[in-house]
Amino acid sequence: MNWLSMVANRLLWFVPTLVGLLAIVFVLSRVIPVDPAVLAAGENASVAQVQQVRERFGFDKPLPVQFVNYLRDIAQGNLGTSLFTQQPIVDDLASRLPATLELTIFAVLIAGLIGIPLGVFCGLHRNSWIDHVLRVVTVSGLAVASFWLAMQFQFLFSMKLGWLPLSGRIEGFPPEPVTGLMLVDAMIEGDREMIGSALRHIVLPTLTLALPAAATVVRFTRNGVIGVINSPSVAYQTAMGLPRRLIVWKYVLRMALTATVTQLGLIFGILLAGAVVVETVFDWPGLGAYAVRSILQSDYNAVMGFTLCTGALFVLINLLVDMLQAAIDPRGAA
Repeated sequence: MNWLSMVANRLLWFVPTLVGLLAIVFVLSRVIPVDPAVLAAGENASVAQVQQVRERFGFDKPLPVQFVNYLRDIAQGNLGTSLFTQQPIVDDLASRLPATLELTIFAVLIAGLIGIPLGVFCGLHRNSWIDHVLRVVTVSGLAVASFWLAMQFQFLFSMKLGWLPLSGRIEGFPPEPVTGLMLVDAMIEGDREMIGSALRHIVLPTLTLALPAAATVVRFTRNGVIGVINSPSVAYQTAMGLPRRLIVWKYVLRMALTATVTQLGLIFGILLAGAVVVETVFDWPGLGAYAVRSILQSDYNAVMGFTLCTGALFVLINLLVDMLQAAIDPRGAA
């Protein structure tokens, strides 16, 4: 029952959280000294044409009325129309969301596959020379800017060595869309050339996101393992004569990875934000590149739609993380 209460409590705060997030972005976007109606109407538009555009999109109404109308439209499933693509925001987001999810999911998986084993190793061999080296590397990884790392990868692996493509998702015609994830769709189609092309294109942007995230995972996993290793329960199991490998795999990892799982959920949200920069550098057609273009063009509806989409994803991912954490350690669901 505690588990159900936890899920219900998270869902109860879902709508207020998104409304608060939208309110902040809505106010910030409106204080920018740029008239979106003038931009949408064009440089040579007359005053009357600009006024028609302003009335069409509701920019002539007071801010509270605009915000209430926007919330009403959202409740009806209408996120508005982009000022520049002239397409419904829902369609724009739906066409770009799979690209961002593909990049983020692969980055989280790589961060976990790299960070968790290294963190466990550092925790089990605390203060060894390898532990010290990895601690320096992880601190450096946290300090690296994603745009700088992306450009270094492009310069080395694309421009100098020519091993990997500079940008984009795939060469030639893409596979028939099934999931929207290019690599998965290529596997479903069974085309080896498409699979290889999708893999080559996703390597650099994924590593750009994954390596700094892996540094965070290493640190959290290491601290968790050290805390559990020094706990009375592990000392008791050692005194009982249980093999060290059994203690590590059956008890230490289960208790130590609780914080790591929570951190992976937070990392997913951070990577969604980090994808804005990475997608722009690698010309990856996802939500991040869409958000950058919308901000530069003062496309308010598109910015609000991006905020709503990423905010909802962040809340839902954290709900799934809480559920997984409760499954690993039921005491945390109390």
